[in-house]
Amino acid sequence: MPGKKNKKSSPRSSRKTAERPKKATKKVARRKVASKRRIVRKPRAQKKKLRPLDLEKSHKNPIMSPASGSYWESEAVFNPGAVMHGGRVHLFYRALGPDGISRVGYASSKDGVHFDIRHPHPVYMPEMKQDPRSSKHAPYTSPARLAYDRTLYASGGGWGGCEDPRAVKIDGRVYITFNMFNGWDSIRVGVTSISEEDLERGVWRWKGVNYLSSANERQKNWVLFPEKMDGKFAILHSVSPDVKVDYVEDFEDLHVGKKRIISSRAEERSYPHYVWESWIRSASAPPVKTKYGWLLFYHGMDKNDPNRYKLGVMLLDSNDPSKVLYRSTYPILEPDEWYENDWKPGIIYASGALVKGNNLYIYYGGGDKHIGVAYTNLDDFISKLRKKEHITFSKNKVTV
Repeated sequence: MPGKKNKKSSPRSSRKTAERPKKATKKVARRKVASKRRIVRKPRAQKKKLRPLDLEKSHKNPIMSPASGSYWESEAVFNPGAVMHGGRVHLFYRALGPDGISRVGYASSKDGVHFDIRHPHPVYMPEMKQDPRSSKHAPYTSPARLAYDRTLYASGGGWGGCEDPRAVKIDGRVYITFNMFNGWDSIRVGVTSISEEDLERGVWRWKGVNYLSSANERQKNWVLFPEKMDGKFAILHSVSPDVKVDYVEDFEDLHVGKKRIISSRAEERSYPHYVWESWIRSASAPPVKTKYGWLLFYHGMDKNDPNRYKLGVMLLDSNDPSKVLYRSTYPILEPDEWYENDWKPGIIYASGALVKGNNLYIYYGGGDKHIGVAYTNLDDFISKLRKKEHITFSKNKVTV
């Protein structure tokens, strides 16, 4: 037909046919793909650059917050000590009410995240009468000013009491160390204990407090190892400039007026040769025993990111805990969530650590007001620490 003939032989149709590129052969196509692959593969062959740790915390955080209307914990609950006993996690935490006195509260959980038991009253009250300095407070810590005040009292908003409990189990007893704050001239580390049987029954029959530090020093953040060494209690009292541990047979030997065994003093030193911590502030939780050594967590600060408490970790030698085997290259926890900046910005204060099953749990105070938890697989954690890889607290690795 004429119409078909004209369409087939039209000049426009001929130009399209002439200009149409030829199909690339399979060989040419493979060369192009291989070339692209080489371009993508090239940067992968370069040495990896370390990046800040990817931090994930429990999506249930904060797991505990102030109790509205409470006479003793309405303002803040934070900085918990933690032990495992009877298949449950037991927390002993610092609590503050309207009067500004720090007391120790108690909560318990089966899975370590959901705390179904929370005692309605303090389980330990400060024994301030044992310290003769308690009647001679500085102007800003006077007992006449019985009030929670964030402006005057930067240490959590409280003017006195027992602060920042840490907990360990040793030979059938639960030991609590804490900071006894009776004014800026009297900040001492005290210790008391309760039997495991009384813990199970919820009967709070604590032994009388013994002071680990001297009355003429300002000391905080001393921790006990969770077992005796050569029949003696091991007290870690310095992380900076070195890890220092002293051993005592009985805490009665450390009473005021008796011979001092622990006399060295923790110091803040600059560590420019490490990657992130410009200053090491203190030990955080009591050391955690593993088959690889003692895990010791500590608080540090970075001069390039000032006024923010972050958490680092060391692995100490099993037989000589003053020897550091490995150290984290980056902080493992940083205060980036709202509950870590609620009223005192940039605070992660991790005073509790334990192993539950195959997992490591870290309990910490956020912003001097709330309690949070982070967790990870213990073996993976230590493996990454020893290989200087990224260490991640990930909720995805733990079933809770």
